[in-house]
Amino acid sequence: MSVTTLAIVLLALSAVAYYVGRQRSFAVAREAGGVRALHSLPGYYGMLTALWCGIPALLVLAAWLAFEPYIVTKLVVAGLPEEIRALPDARLSLVVNDIKNLVSGNIVSGKVDPAMQAAAHYRSLQQTGAAALAVVVVALAAGGIGLGWKRIRPGLRARNQVEGVVKGFLILCSTIAIFTTVGIVLSVLFEALRFFHSVPVSEFLLGLKWSPQMAIRADQVGSSGSFGAVPLFTGTLMISAIAMFVAVPIGLMSAIYLSEYANRRFRAVAKPLLEILAGIPTVVYGFFAALVVAPALRDGGAALGLDVSSESALAAGLVMGIMIIPFVSSLSDDVINAVPQSMRDGSYAMGATRSETVRRVIIPAALPGIVGGVLLAVSRAIGETMIVVMAAGLAANLTANPLQAVTTITVQIVTLLVGDQEFDSPKTLAAFALGLMLFVVTLILNIVALHVVRKYREQYE
Repeated sequence: MSVTTLAIVLLALSAVAYYVGRQRSFAVAREAGGVRALHSLPGYYGMLTALWCGIPALLVLAAWLAFEPYIVTKLVVAGLPEEIRALPDARLSLVVNDIKNLVSGNIVSGKVDPAMQAAAHYRSLQQTGAAALAVVVVALAAGGIGLGWKRIRPGLRARNQVEGVVKGFLILCSTIAIFTTVGIVLSVLFEALRFFHSVPVSEFLLGLKWSPQMAIRADQVGSSGSFGAVPLFTGTLMISAIAMFVAVPIGLMSAIYLSEYANRRFRAVAKPLLEILAGIPTVVYGFFAALVVAPALRDGGAALGLDVSSESALAAGLVMGIMIIPFVSSLSDDVINAVPQSMRDGSYAMGATRSETVRRVIIPAALPGIVGGVLLAVSRAIGETMIVVMAAGLAANLTANPLQAVTTITVQIVTLLVGDQEFDSPKTLAAFALGLMLFVVTLILNIVALHVVRKYREQYE
């Protein structure tokens, strides 16, 4: 029985368990004088029986899926001749891989000898294990149904137990999310520390030239490499700033108009059209920036006597700002609409106009949510890659001129990790150092924004 079939059978048994437990609770209630005699509603008894049926069987199924390859491989290796088991680990691993390929019908790396033919009972072990797993899982599920059915009585706190299991599941999900975040940070930090063993932190943070090309020969030009990340930081900040100068005013003003001034018919049409911008793939924005915006800026600059590069920070920032408008507009609109109507009515009762109400009542009350939307837009701008690649280029130029080609941290991370890479070279490890710096900068921005919002909220309240 395959794992998918077993999961479907287990789901069906859980449904049966719910029905059995619920019907059992009605039978117990009739004997005790009615449903009011039960501690919990009948549905909770059914859910508790379904949990007794499903959880133990699921745990066994998950454990088997995790350890089955290791156990079967150990059994197969134990049955090999002594001279094969005495091989080095690398060679023994190759033999085991040939056995697996032989069982699956694929081509093996070497000649199939009698020992490997004899060890081809790998498949039979898998089939035996799958059959045993099916028997154990179904038996556990059936036993869980019986145990849950037997434990149902009027005083059983079924609701408390079901809610406890749900709470434990929620805690588990939160813990997984936290540990995933910690794991990502530690993995990036570990590789970044390896990079900083080869390149000083001062050179990375203060260096003005970025050219992470490691030569093969010591006498080759550029054999030492240059890992000054200042051009990347300035390029990222420049493009993000241009994008925010476009997205924040337009997005915020659009949200204010749609929520406070527009009628329902216009809002019903304009808001979905505005949010369509969020669903357009970034590669489409990149094409638009490279084929329309950048040539237009170059031609317009030439008409004014300005030297505009064919790939510029201005082109990437403008298109990125257009892409980010829905993030600011939609979130700000939702936050503004969440401001209680009583605050608007009170402002109007004091004689304030609509614009005064928006400036002095609605915007201060919605400021935390608006700042959250702006922070999300900033993170989106910093993490964007495709538009920058197609509209701003890959040149790490240290310049404050938005008409020149620049690059960003995320683009360089992608560039450094493209293709088959060995994680022993400073060129590859530089990507993790850039990722760590990006994480630290984003964290600092969030902390500062939260501090500002908290201070303003104290003054407002």
